[in-house]
Amino acid sequence: MKALYYETFSGAVSVADLPVPEVPDGGALIRVAASGLCRSDWHAWAGHDDTVQLPHVPGHEFSGVVEAVGAGVEHWRAGDRVTAPFVNGCGRCEWCRTGHAQVCPDQTQPGFTHAGSHAEFVVVRAADLNLVALPDGLADTAAAALGCRFATAYRALTARAALRPGEWVAVYGAGGVGLSAIAIARALGARPIAVDRSPAALEVAARLGAEHTLPAGPDVAEVVAELTSGGAHVAVDAVGSAETAVAAVRSLRRRGRHVQIGLLAGGLPVLPLDRVIAWELDVLGSHGMAAADYPGMLALVASGDLRPDALVGRTVGLAEAARLLPLTESTPSVGITVLDPTRP
Repeated sequence: MKALYYETFSGAVSVADLPVPEVPDGGALIRVAASGLCRSDWHAWAGHDDTVQLPHVPGHEFSGVVEAVGAGVEHWRAGDRVTAPFVNGCGRCEWCRTGHAQVCPDQTQPGFTHAGSHAEFVVVRAADLNLVALPDGLADTAAAALGCRFATAYRALTARAALRPGEWVAVYGAGGVGLSAIAIARALGARPIAVDRSPAALEVAARLGAEHTLPAGPDVAEVVAELTSGGAHVAVDAVGSAETAVAAVRSLRRRGRHVQIGLLAGGLPVLPLDRVIAWELDVLGSHGMAAADYPGMLALVASGDLRPDALVGRTVGLAEAARLLPLTESTPSVGITVLDPTRP
């Protein structure tokens, strides 16, 4: 099969001819139709994730068709159209058994712990727990946005922040996950504010329903507080930096909720814990979404209230994806870029 491939962290990314992965017991081999290029892929390539073993095939959010299933798989067969969360639970532990596979201590992650989906084929382990059937009307490119950015934003706002209609939500970062959060917040009847350094990204955020768009800067938290008459009810750091995490927390009103989605590769920020205590702020982590929680999100997609296709900026082939992956941090794309592994 053709696949993106690198042998050293922060090294060259090439298009390689590799063996098709073997199907493990309980797992499924997926023929990839589309695979999203995500900032988390860049983190893995840069060596920020200690689960990645070299050499490596990146990619963790995808759509495709089941090619084959391993021994013991009961609910899936060849030809089924599927996606999967980027966190795959083991199916045996107490967290998986109670519907929280996203924090499974024995989790696997295509593109991190194992070879990923920037390839013609990818393996999903514990397929009966982790595969999700795709509705017929959802395009492959749009479905590829669901597994990481869209699902992560959905669970962060619904299950973690318990966002309610009419509430203000300040989203720091208008990349893939931030734009997903803005679209989801609007669909839920909330009032999103987008903060980003890119005017082009803010334009997309406005089209997706951001009520205000603000350029990132040292005083942006104060601007959010003024626009919202005291601060946002919910703040989301969808970037993952000390600057954005602190600004997001400072954007909150009393008894507000901060959700940290962005990976903090540059070290832990010094959060204003004096304000967290005095204002009774909630500081929450959010790590993907288990397959068991997909029905609520897919129902919003089916109704037309959520349109993941609106986040897809362009579709590229393998060679262009290999060029773009190392540039993700320095030259971020607007919207979501999707790899079609059938294109050279």
